[in-house]
Amino acid sequence: MMRLRLSLCALGTALLAACAASPTPTPPAAVVAPNANLVAQGIPPVPQSLADAIGRYNDFRGHAFSDWHPTEREMLVSHRKAGANTAQIFRVTAPLTEGEQLTDGADPVTRATYEPRTGAYIVFERASGGNEVGQLYRLPLKQAGAQPVLLTQPDERNAFNTWLRKSGQLIYSSVPIDRTAQGGTRSKISTTFWLMDPLQPEGRRKLAELDGGGWSASRPSPDERQVSLTRYLSANESQIWLLDVASGATRQVLPAVGSNEPKASYSPAGWSPDGRALWLASDRAGEFRELMKLDLASGRIDRVSAHIPWDVSGVTLTDDGTRLAAQFNVDGRDELHFFDAATAKEVPAPAALPNGNVGTAAYHHGRGDLAFSISNAQGPSQIYALAADGKVQQWTRASAAPGMDTSGFTEQKIIRWKSFDGLTISGLLTAPPKKFTGKRPVLISIHGGPEAQATFGFLGRSAYFVQELGMAVIQPNVRGSSGYGKTFLALDNGFKREDSVKDIGALLDWIATQPDLDASRVLVTGGSYGGYMTLAVSTNYADRIAGSIDVVGISHFVTFLNNTESYRRDLRRVEYGDERDPAMRAHLEKISPLTNAAKIKKPLFVVQGKNDPRVPYTEAEQIVATVRQGGTPVWYLRAENEGHGFQKKDNQDFQFYATVLFMQQTVLK
Repeated sequence: MMRLRLSLCALGTALLAACAASPTPTPPAAVVAPNANLVAQGIPPVPQSLADAIGRYNDFRGHAFSDWHPTEREMLVSHRKAGANTAQIFRVTAPLTEGEQLTDGADPVTRATYEPRTGAYIVFERASGGNEVGQLYRLPLKQAGAQPVLLTQPDERNAFNTWLRKSGQLIYSSVPIDRTAQGGTRSKISTTFWLMDPLQPEGRRKLAELDGGGWSASRPSPDERQVSLTRYLSANESQIWLLDVASGATRQVLPAVGSNEPKASYSPAGWSPDGRALWLASDRAGEFRELMKLDLASGRIDRVSAHIPWDVSGVTLTDDGTRLAAQFNVDGRDELHFFDAATAKEVPAPAALPNGNVGTAAYHHGRGDLAFSISNAQGPSQIYALAADGKVQQWTRASAAPGMDTSGFTEQKIIRWKSFDGLTISGLLTAPPKKFTGKRPVLISIHGGPEAQATFGFLGRSAYFVQELGMAVIQPNVRGSSGYGKTFLALDNGFKREDSVKDIGALLDWIATQPDLDASRVLVTGGSYGGYMTLAVSTNYADRIAGSIDVVGISHFVTFLNNTESYRRDLRRVEYGDERDPAMRAHLEKISPLTNAAKIKKPLFVVQGKNDPRVPYTEAEQIVATVRQGGTPVWYLRAENEGHGFQKKDNQDFQFYATVLFMQQTVLK
């Protein structure tokens, strides 16, 4: 018995020794799961280690200017605070002070304005879940615990336009919605302008109901009897009208009725102090939108900025009508120019301004200070103020994750190449730091619009691709982009749609000639129209790319035009072509990526918001299903609480992690 016990003890000791010697099983690696609002299909698990490595690139936070207080030197800004999921409205009472948060909620708020007489309350605009069905709310500022009061009708798409400052009433526009993705439709679209006292919203008065969905109102005349209107017909054609506030009568001002003038863009910018002249921007005299001044009685138009060969992109005037500041888009970078409004002559800038791309600029109604925002390669939007005495003060500072130093982020530079027909195309190149040697992989990031433009500024999360992954980022401005003249703007319309895709083909040729770029490792991405371009490149140049990332992109022009919200449909037909015309319909069918989906042979990542009113989620669903049928790997990420692009940080974060994972499996192997 004793001998047996000894043997068992020996065996137990041996087993313990063997167990100690055997390797310990490795626990499964931690992963980042998509949140409850995200539907992820075909996306491999995202390692927590990946999220940890890139997380500090997820928290860049700038400020966007919203409005000046009517009497005090304080402002409203839109900002996402640390730890928050969405941007909200803050009141900043002095330069570089901590802002007081005014709005809160699951959905972002980026537009707000003070009541124009005493600033006792604000009116802000908010939509739900990315559906772009904007509603106006009143929020008192001096009542503790006050809750927002809904001012508008939920079944209409509402937008704040302007104040009548003397009476404290506002003018807003409303457009009926159809929710076309759910089967709604409307054959006739109209825009209604309303006059409302936000303290008594039930007493709103209809000013006018006008055909079409492209109407907006600007600042009223000094006596507040008239309001200038813009009627947007396309990127190449718009009109200026005047609305009589008392009667609701409207009349077209530019182009003059019956003048048979060529199509041109017109946009009102402000009034002279006596109300006899209207400042405007127009390309009627040449390729670029110039600052002009219209004498309303005689119809004479004076060209004010003909000496500046670039588009005017923004105009603001002091209330006394003596000073005017205008932004000009100079090859993708907005610059401020100053004018004596009385003489319509440019004057030197009153001070040296910070370096960067100018965003919103607006004069204070009572004090004449000019607020303007600046972004550059080193940081997102920061707000400054130029005082009447010429002093510049910084009002907000951009924020980043602890330990993140953006001072060494690479500057963008302009590149140019020849396209298939000899036309020169340009873009912005952000090259990786010199620590990355050898031929570098390339990300081609195509803007939407189509009439948008890739401009200088902060790359945000995309800086990770450059600074940490060593990728070169190219943002092309293919034909159809704004900023290069009205002829260039129209070069992709209708039957010429695929000429812009050929511009990317020529860019691929250019990349192949660059000694520091790897033409075998090119990834293409884009959002909205840029998403269409991404899919089109995937079908036309499948053998020349390693993969593609389509974000809220058009996959078939006919289904897109049938399903986009009705208030947008006619505006989009001018750009893409009218699918009701048999020849155009056949063309749109032929060039649509869905028709050519069998040609997509490289991995595809599709990102979509379920509530998108512009490019309905069905555009994503159909391309995902069809490409999968052909055996090509497809990742699909859909957010149930987003619209035309992700706005909530938790959704953006997961999209970013998945994007980096996709890059690792395509161009970073």
